[in-house]
Amino acid sequence: MPYSNDALLQLASDVRMTSQLLSRRIRFESASEVAPHQFSVLVKVWKQPRTPGELAELERVSPPSMTRTVNCLVDAGYLTRQADPSDGRQRVLTLTDAGAALVEKTIHDRDDWMLRRLEGLTDAERADLARAVEILARVLEK
Repeated sequence: MPYSNDALLQLASDVRMTSQLLSRRIRFESASEVAPHQFSVLVKVWKQPRTPGELAELERVSPPSMTRTVNCLVDAGYLTRQADPSDGRQRVLTLTDAGAALVEKTIHDRDDWMLRRLEGLTDAERADLARAVEILARVLEK
């Protein structure tokens, strides 16, 4: 049976609120030394070196805001700046050993927290959750 507009609106609200609460809870499950927006930058640089401009675009913030975030992370010893080999005017950001260790520990702590929660579910609930993850991934692609 198709969803009415009111039922679809309620589902949209429920998915949004539950996703926000889950995201917030996971973010604070690790004793990370950096703010959530800073950790997001570290993860993006962990995957591959990036310029501040690329990070600003990926994080959907202004370049001056990203500059402040990057400066804090450089000062804390988590990022380094290097000259871009293809454009000497640009700087490429890479993780330091301390930055990589922080990212890896935080991801491990967050995954461990989620694993402990999933262990309490039945096999059928885990299958439902796996299907929900696939559906949510499709929602993100649209």
